[in-house]
Amino acid sequence: MHIESEVREMLDSTIERKKHWYDYFQSRKMSKRENAEALRNYTALRGVEKTLRWVLEEIKDTPLE
Repeated sequence: MHIESEVREMLDSTIERKKHWYDYFQSRKMSKRENAEALRNYTALRGVEKTLRWVLEEIKDTPLE
């Protein structure tokens, strides 16, 4: 499998997972621990998405910006 298609698959999966955590956070009342977990996972996946888009040259800013 070509590296670009593998990265695109990872990006698609990341976007799906990020949406899941966002929807989970928005849809129910949670304990403080569950709230922290949902936000932590969502935020981490935002970083992963930005990094993969940078690798695919869809964005110019480095993931650290």
